[in-house]
Amino acid sequence: MAQESPKNSAAEIPVTSNGQLEDSHEHSFNRDLKCSLPVGLGLSETKITSHGFDSSKEGVVEAGQFPSKGSSASPKSSVISPSSAAASRLAGQGCDLIIPTGGRAQQKSGPVVLADEVKNPAMEKLELVRKWSLNTYKCTRQIISEKLGRGSRTVDLELEAQIDILRDNKKKYENILRLAQTLSTQLFQMVHTQRQLGDAFADLSLKSLELHEEFGYNADTQKLLAKNGETLLGAINFFIASVNTLVNKTIEDTLLTVKQYESARIEYDAYRTDLEELNLGPRDANTLPKIEQSQQLFQAHKEKYDKMRNDVSIKLKFLEENKVKVLHNQLVLFHNAIAAYFAGNQKQLEQTLKQFHIKLKTPGADAPSWLEEQ
Repeated sequence: MAQESPKNSAAEIPVTSNGQLEDSHEHSFNRDLKCSLPVGLGLSETKITSHGFDSSKEGVVEAGQFPSKGSSASPKSSVISPSSAAASRLAGQGCDLIIPTGGRAQQKSGPVVLADEVKNPAMEKLELVRKWSLNTYKCTRQIISEKLGRGSRTVDLELEAQIDILRDNKKKYENILRLAQTLSTQLFQMVHTQRQLGDAFADLSLKSLELHEEFGYNADTQKLLAKNGETLLGAINFFIASVNTLVNKTIEDTLLTVKQYESARIEYDAYRTDLEELNLGPRDANTLPKIEQSQQLFQAHKEKYDKMRNDVSIKLKFLEENKVKVLHNQLVLFHNAIAAYFAGNQKQLEQTLKQFHIKLKTPGADAPSWLEEQ
C-alpha cells in the first residue's frame, strides 16, 4: 500500500479558477486577524502594511469593524485609538499601523516641542549683534557729522566748562606728581651718599689720631643730615602718595563717568537726528510705526542722557570738595617739611611728621624677623 505524501499547509487553501482566494477563507483570515488584536484595537478603518513578505509589492489587508451580534457592520464607525502596547507589538512584527483620524495623520509617539516657548540662543545672540551694529552705525554717523560740521550736538555750557577745567587740572597735577617723584629720587640718592660719607668720616676718626676731632665733627654732621633727609623723604613720599591717589583714582573715576556721559550724549543726539528726519518726511501707514518706534528709542536715550548728566554734576561737586581738602593738607605738609629741613630745625621737622601722623620706616624694618614670622 502506497504511503500518503505529507500535505503542505499551503495546499489546503483552495483557490478559485482565477487564482484568488475564496471569499469564505478571506473572511476567516480577517476574522482571525481581528481576534488576535487586543480589545482596545477595535478600529473602523485600519490598515496593516506588512514588509516581511518576499514579494515585491506590499501586502495590504483591510480590516473592518468586527460586527457584534445583532448588529450589522458599518463602514463609518467610531475610531478608538490603540494602546501603546498594542502598537509596539504590531511594530515588532514588521507592520506599520496607520490610523486615519478624520483626514489628519496622527503624530507618532515622541517628545512634543513647543516652538513658541523654546528660545533659540543663536537667535538671541544674532538679535543682540543686530542691535549693537545698528546703534554703532548711528553713533558713528553722528560723530562724523559733528566733525564735518553738518550735524548738531547738545551742549551744556556750564558742565562742559567744568569738565575742561578738570582735565586741565589733571594734567597740571600729573606734572607736579612727576616732579615730586624726581625730587624724592634725588633726595634719596643724596641721603644715601651722606650716610656713606658719614661712615667714612667715622672710620677715619678712629684711625687718624691727629685728626680725630675733625673727622668726628664731619661724621656727626653728615649723619645728622642723613637723618633729617630721611625725615624729609618720608614727608615727600607721603605727599606723593596722596596726590597720586587724588589724580589716578579720584579724578580718573570722575573722568570715567564723564566718558560715559559723552557716550550717552552721542547716542541721544543720534536718535534725536533720526526722529527729526522721520518727522520731516511723509506720514502714512508705513512711516507711522517707524516714527512711533523712533520716538520710544529717543525717549529712552534722553532719560539715560539726563541721568548721566546729573551723575557727572554730582561727582564734580564732590571731587572739588575732596580735592580742596586733600591738597590743602598736603601742601601745608610739603611746605613745613621743606622749610624745617633747610632751616636745620630738626625739632620742627619731626613735629611736622607727627602732625600728619607719618611714621618713618627704619632701615631693615621692611623684612620681618624669623620670630615674627612664626
